[in-house]
Amino acid sequence: MDVRGLRYEADGVSLIKDISFTLGAGTRTIILGHNGAGKSLLLRLCHGLIAPTGGEIAWNGGSGDVARRQAMVFQRPVMLRRTAAENVDYALRTRGMPRRQRREIVAEALKQTRLYRHADRQARSLSFGEQQRLAIARAWALKPDVLFLDEPTASLDPAVTQSIEELINLINDAGTKIVMSTHDLGQARRLADEILFLHRGRLIAHAPAGDILNDPKPEEVRAFIDGDLYW
Repeated sequence: MDVRGLRYEADGVSLIKDISFTLGAGTRTIILGHNGAGKSLLLRLCHGLIAPTGGEIAWNGGSGDVARRQAMVFQRPVMLRRTAAENVDYALRTRGMPRRQRREIVAEALKQTRLYRHADRQARSLSFGEQQRLAIARAWALKPDVLFLDEPTASLDPAVTQSIEELINLINDAGTKIVMSTHDLGQARRLADEILFLHRGRLIAHAPAGDILNDPKPEEVRAFIDGDLYW
C-alpha cells in the first residue's frame, strides 16, 4: 500500500498533514503516538471510510476490489443483534459466499478466537473482551490482505489484552498484513516490526521498531519513548 501526500481537513483545520509512506506485506506495522495525534483518522482514511482532502492511497498489485482486500476492527466493536455465529456469517454472506462454505469458515473463525462455545449466544450479551474477539473473528473470516486495528485493546485488562495480542500474531502468521494503532508503548514493543510515529497529524518517523524504540529520533519521538509530557 502506497500513501502519497495524504491530507485531511475538517472545518478549516488540518488534521492529517501531507503524509506519505509505503507498507509492504508480512510485517506488523504499528501506528504510534499520543492521543489526538491522528492515528485513528489515518486508519479510517486508509480503510476508505473517509475521503481524503488531498493525496492518494494506491494498493500494490493494482486497484481491483479494494474493499475485498481489507477489513477493519474498531476500538469499540459494533455487534449486530444476532448470535456470535450469525455475526460472522453475515459478514461472509455480504460477500456472496455459499452457505456451506460459510458454515465451515464461521466454525473455524470462532474456534481460532476461542469463541466456539459462545456461537449461539447473542453477541451483545458477551463481555467487552469477547465482543472484541468476535469483531476480530468476523474480520479475519473475510481473509483480508490487510487488517486495520484501531487500538483494539483499549480499556481491556492485561489477560484479555494478551489474548487479543496472541490473535493478532496468529492472523499475521497466517498471511494477513497487520496495521494497528496504539498509544501503548509496551504494546508497541511486543508487537511492532515497524513503527509509524504520528505527532499532531504529521508523520515524523517511519522505521523498524528497534530503531525507533532503542534510538528514538526526533525529539518528539524521544519524549514519547521516555514518558515525558510533550505536546
